[in-house]
Amino acid sequence: MWAGRVLHAALSRAPRESRAQSALAQLRGILEEELESIRGAGTWKSERVITSRQGPHIHVDGAPGGIINFCANNYLGLSSHPEVIQAGLRTLKEFGAGLSSVRFICGTQALLTSEDAVLSDELNHASIIDGIRLCKAHKYRYRHLDMADLEAKLQEAQKHRLRLVATDGAFSMDGDIAPLQEICRLASQYGALVFVDESHATGFLGATGRGTDELLGVMDQVTIINSTLGKALGGASGACRLGPLGSLYLHARPWRGLGGGGYTTGPGALVSLLRQRARPYLFSNSLPPAAVGCASKALDLLMESNAIVQSMAAKTLRFRSQMEAAGFTISGANHPICPVMLGDARLALNIADDMLKRGIFVIGFSYPVVPKGKARIRVQISAVHSEEDIDRCVEAFVEVGRLHGALP
Repeated sequence: MWAGRVLHAALSRAPRESRAQSALAQLRGILEEELESIRGAGTWKSERVITSRQGPHIHVDGAPGGIINFCANNYLGLSSHPEVIQAGLRTLKEFGAGLSSVRFICGTQALLTSEDAVLSDELNHASIIDGIRLCKAHKYRYRHLDMADLEAKLQEAQKHRLRLVATDGAFSMDGDIAPLQEICRLASQYGALVFVDESHATGFLGATGRGTDELLGVMDQVTIINSTLGKALGGASGACRLGPLGSLYLHARPWRGLGGGGYTTGPGALVSLLRQRARPYLFSNSLPPAAVGCASKALDLLMESNAIVQSMAAKTLRFRSQMEAAGFTISGANHPICPVMLGDARLALNIADDMLKRGIFVIGFSYPVVPKGKARIRVQISAVHSEEDIDRCVEAFVEVGRLHGALP
């Protein structure tokens, strides 16, 4: 009897196992087909491993000798600044590695509801776009930097209770700046609020590094600002943005790992409500003490002097002017993100590979990170690059560009 039951169980299990294996085989087939299409399109992205600390000169696994790094968000060179490192060590010793706990857990409620509307620049960061998809508010997308289109969308959105214009301050793929003066004027005219993500502006844009709203003189007109400790302010807590207005869901990405260092500033009542009901805040671990110590020291250094910011601006101008003189098209204006526009995805990846062989670390960007036909190599200038580093990078671009037919 016992043997019979075992045989019956085995026989009945066999079809289920067969179906499971068949489903797994089907999944593998679908995944392999998609992966092969990525390889065939020339958009396969290989991850390179840095085997040294972050800085202007690094070591990369598989690449001989020292490499000049032109693809980090380390705009001000603070990630390896000795005073920032020491501040992190002090807080690490005093407070430990982390708090091993999320914030107080409670319910959540959206700040924007189905009665409201979000108006978003079409080239906003993917985290903003994905977050808006989760938001219950009505969604409007206006053409990149097109104020006439934004005005038309604002007119259409007048039927909603609240209207929020969401934009990057500095666009990370193109290096261009949102026209905040005009955005704020339109927002005022049509009774809208303004949200700006300053992840690629905090610390170095504006007279005192407060970002694009300071640069363009509208600090008193922007309602909500999101930014990060993970880029210009030392990068101690990663390069991830806060899923900003919590349950407003403008960003889908919460803090990752030990803590992404994203933060939101705005009216006191808004910040208080986020602390009470924002999921990315409530369900994320507190920032590790070392990250807080490093970021605090980075801010101290910036408050003491703007020499670091001025150095970065001068080196950005040096790179942009030399590259344009050589015949390259550089997107954006006066931002340390300097996209070298190439168009073809395979060309961008091949040039980036050959640049690494010449000791220059840059990355090719192609679809889906950027639109099809707009592949580029994004070069990022840091205050700790020397003029010789800049010149060597330009020389390598010219040599490799000619080799691949990107330059005559």
